[in-house]
This record gives sequence, C-alpha cells and structure tokens, in this order.
Amino acid sequence: MSRLDYMDRRFKYLWNKQVIYRRYPITDIPDEETEHYMFYKSGTHQCYDLFRSKAKITTWKSFYWHMLVLWHLNPEWKDSDAMEVATFLAYKPNGFTTFTMNKWNIARLVHEVSMLDLDTPPQNKLRKIIFKTNCGLDKIEKLKIVGKLIGRLRGVQKEDLYETMLLMNENDQKITIAKLASNLSVTPRTIHRHMCDELKQVKEELND
Repeated sequence: MSRLDYMDRRFKYLWNKQVIYRRYPITDIPDEETEHYMFYKSGTHQCYDLFRSKAKITTWKSFYWHMLVLWHLNPEWKDSDAMEVATFLAYKPNGFTTFTMNKWNIARLVHEVSMLDLDTPPQNKLRKIIFKTNCGLDKIEKLKIVGKLIGRLRGVQKEDLYETMLLMNENDQKITIAKLASNLSVTPRTIHRHMCDELKQVKEELND
C-alpha cells in the first residue's frame, strides 16, 4: 500500500493506540522461508493482515469480522477499548469503511463480538505466500515470485487467485482475467474455472 493510501486512511490513530492488526502464523511452519517471504505449500489460516488492500469495509458482516480479528489480536482490550476503535473505524471520513454506522449499531456489534470466544482464532482466508514487512521487494517483483512459487504446485487454487488479486491491487493494476492468467502463467480458461462468486465479488471491490 502506498504512502498516499496510508494518508487516505487515518492509520496514525491505530499506531498511536498501538492497535495490532497484523500477525504472522504462530504455529504453522513454512515449507520455505527467505529474507523476503514465507511459503506454505498447503497454505496457512494463521496470517492476519487487516487493511492490506485498498478495498474498504462495505458490509456489516465484514465490519463484524474485522472487529472480531482485532479483539483477538488485542486480547488486553476492555469493552471500552473495542468501542472506541470500532467507533473510529465506522466513521466513513476516516477511510476504512464506505458507510458510517450510528453509535447504537456500533454498541450492538461490539456487545455481540464480546460474547464470543475471543481466544479462538477467527476464520480466515488460506494464504500460501506471505511477504515479510519491509521485505524490500517492489510489487512487480512480488508478482513474479507468486507466479514462480505457484507454478511449482499442482494447478492454481482459489487462494492463489486471491493473493494475486491483492498484489495487483497494491500495484494499481486493474484486475482482469487475462492479467491474472499472465501473472500465474496459466490460461484464461483456468482462471474462469476457479473464479467463484466470492472471488468475483473481491475482484469487483478491488477494481472499484
């Protein structure tokens, strides 16, 4: 994400509050690790990297999941801490959502999340390639590495498309079937075959 994108989203508040919104896998061991990335052949669900793409939170369900992950990653939070962060994120001008939630809906959401088992890792997308923070690679180099590593495996999977779309979005590339196929060294037909409804929605949100 570029510096301009960080300025568009008011990350300074999260930094000042020392809110954790990223975490590498804890117990899953990568099959390959370099100074730049970690590669999990079978994938890992343990990587959380909120606000990574330019796409903003567009639904109540997505906001709910974000708050669940944040509370899991910040176990020392009290209800008042979660309420304060949720109120900040839910205010559209702060750059994280496409809508503003009123205080009653925010309070209801925070209460519902507080009643869950916050020690259990929230459901998360499978990731195979995790680039390290400040790895020194530009976005084009990252895409090349993704294509090379995925090319070693038996066919492209849904999580590979998701990862590639995020990288293309970070690189200000419009996401198309043809470009996905080129980056992953497969045919457009292969991309179409794996483009489920969820991925189609992600593609639209990232291109918006």
